[in-house]
Amino acid sequence: MLNRYPLWKNLMVVFALLIGLLYALPNVYGEDPAIQISGARGASADMSTLDAVTEDLEQNQISYKSVAFENGTVLVRFNDTDTQISARDILNEQLGDDFVVALNLAASTPDWLESIGANPMKLGLDLRGGVHFLMEVDMDAAMEKLLGQQEETFRTELREAKIRYRAISKTDEAVEVRLRNVEQLAEAKRELQRLHPDMLFTDTTSGFLLSATFTDARLQEIRNYAVNQNITILRNRVNELGVAEPLVQRQGANRIVVELPGVQDTARAKEILGATATLEFREVDNSADLAAAASGRVPPGSEVKFTRDSRPVVLKKRVILSGSHITDASSSADEYGRPQVNISLDSEGGSKMTAFSRNNVGKLMATVFTEYKDSGEREESGKVILEKHEEVINQATIQTALGRNFRITGIDSQAEAHNLALLLRAGALIAPISIVEERTIGPSMGQQNIDMGIQAMIWGMVAVMLFTLIYYRRFGLFANMALLMNLVLIIGVMSMIPGATMTLPGIAGIVLTVGMAVDANVLIFERIREELREGRSPQHAIQQGYANAFSTIADANITTLITAIILFAVGTGAIKGFAVTLSIGILTSMFTAIIGTRALVNLVYGGKRVDKLSI
Repeated sequence: MLNRYPLWKNLMVVFALLIGLLYALPNVYGEDPAIQISGARGASADMSTLDAVTEDLEQNQISYKSVAFENGTVLVRFNDTDTQISARDILNEQLGDDFVVALNLAASTPDWLESIGANPMKLGLDLRGGVHFLMEVDMDAAMEKLLGQQEETFRTELREAKIRYRAISKTDEAVEVRLRNVEQLAEAKRELQRLHPDMLFTDTTSGFLLSATFTDARLQEIRNYAVNQNITILRNRVNELGVAEPLVQRQGANRIVVELPGVQDTARAKEILGATATLEFREVDNSADLAAAASGRVPPGSEVKFTRDSRPVVLKKRVILSGSHITDASSSADEYGRPQVNISLDSEGGSKMTAFSRNNVGKLMATVFTEYKDSGEREESGKVILEKHEEVINQATIQTALGRNFRITGIDSQAEAHNLALLLRAGALIAPISIVEERTIGPSMGQQNIDMGIQAMIWGMVAVMLFTLIYYRRFGLFANMALLMNLVLIIGVMSMIPGATMTLPGIAGIVLTVGMAVDANVLIFERIREELREGRSPQHAIQQGYANAFSTIADANITTLITAIILFAVGTGAIKGFAVTLSIGILTSMFTAIIGTRALVNLVYGGKRVDKLSI
């Protein structure tokens, strides 16, 4: 019989609609203004923190919707943003510096939907509000660090080659080796050229000076590596600390854009990024007199650093290992129940650690935390001037020769071990970065964008639905029902895909797919009209109309889909958001316009004797 779908096709349409409706449903519930309390470095949030938060709120007569301890943080929900901000100010004052109190938005999805993985769509910065940073990588500091490493490498290589030298030092752009005579100069140049083909060596016989600089190709590679590696590490830090759907991408030669949707507090965002932290492992100089060192008398080759509680520690200047060699880190307890951090190194880092620790069993090794903070001053060019702050976060005894895997002990608490492992696991920044621009987009502005986008979509759909209903009558009703089904499927699919983010241009993509979905129905309905004009029966006209229009619809949608894929591949930010919704909309509109409307038409007209079609 003509125009009858088998049962499995009807069930497929119903199943697709139900799944789309189920996963689109969480978007109806919205979000609650919330405060998230988490431990700062060296502290942790627990049930006692929850009790303290509850007591502080009740004493200050701040009403809250709910309070819960989830994933190591305390989450307090409120009924409105005014109460949320008041509570934030109170808790900041009561909890002190040991905790980070951050404004946030928490989804109010029911538990039964969350249990099946149904969550609301992730909204971009322009819809949800949040923080936008433009960060600049300090290339001068990156070069200084690299030249310092190269200086130490030259010392080791010349020592192993048994080539004596007077001194090795670095300038802004080069490493200089001063030799004793012409023969040593030639020998050193030959040896170092063999080991470092990516460097240019020039010698001066008058002072027996050998100068080494990087080639232009190597300099460009260093700059690209510094930016790309910092991007990777910033991504890791943000992901480790649970910020949903961050955007971290390169802009220009040495700048990075970071967008954190949903984070309303700029200070909290900076805390999340840990903007310019680096780590180093250094040997403790046990032979130094701490009292003398504190008054400024430090042995040659050593320097004084301080712990968190301002106790002096004398360290050798030579860096054993930097945080860039760490591939993994985790916190645990040792055989005595004391906190420790388990470290895994790459092959180069493992070789360096083995060589050092083999000869230094029983000695102390310190982990130095270095942070470059904004001094509040700028150069004439407008570049931010950074101040260097260093802190010895732990000292541990080397118990045996270490390799690619070892552990750090002597840590005060399990919370500090956890935070240190997180920082090590996320990686140390290759070069310091400074924030050159920051913008906070409030949730009210985001809500305004949402309201305007929804209005545009509603008016667009109303106009299209009125046209199809008036022009195609009952078949127009079928098209309108398919349009609504298409909208539900788009929202459902966007909610299901982990990496999909809805932006304002994404809403424009949905509005565009509404027009494209109707376009497919227009082609089908006009073909049915042509078949009727040629004298075919209504049932044959329906069958031929859908069959003949399919190739045209497929061609038009495939070419648009290819364009959307190209936009996604080469675009950034808002363009990607538009491309994602357009791609999803194309696929769902083909399903609803061809299979969905056909199921409705077959349900009404299929297998029946029909004299006239309402088209």
